[in-house]
Amino acid sequence: MTHRYLALITAALLPLTASAQDAFVEYKSLVPELALRVAQTAMQSCQDAGYQVGVTVVDRFGQPQAYLRDRYAGMHVFETSHRKAWTAVSFRTSTGDLATATQAGETASAIRHISQALPLAGGLVIYSGDGAIVGGVGVSGAPGPDLDAVCAQDGIDAIEDDIAF
Repeated sequence: MTHRYLALITAALLPLTASAQDAFVEYKSLVPELALRVAQTAMQSCQDAGYQVGVTVVDRFGQPQAYLRDRYAGMHVFETSHRKAWTAVSFRTSTGDLATATQAGETASAIRHISQALPLAGGLVIYSGDGAIVGGVGVSGAPGPDLDAVCAQDGIDAIEDDIAF
């Protein structure tokens, strides 16, 4: 009777155990060289427009991979660019779109109370060609957050062919 009971329990629990295939998670993330190219291109784009900015590129988990700061950029750009990049990958959307979605009275407005979140344009998600999130970029210091976003997009565009597939 004991062996039969044990066999029944084992059979019932078997579907709940992970197979070898389910034991690991696979993901894509930018290599540091591409993260640096995104940062360099985004900063150059802003410099060409006459803006002094800071640029942070994070991996898909929000950890910094590259940071560049124009010598004349303000002190705030380190924190702001990092928080924009982190927010973009964390919420899987551009920080400009999140700014609209989290305005007072909107359902998602409480997101603004999360200490690291910064719903202010200038943070973009970096996607691979198959739609996987591989990182994020945040730019801070241009005369307006929408201009930060333009420079961030220029940075992503610089690696588009490298991450297309």
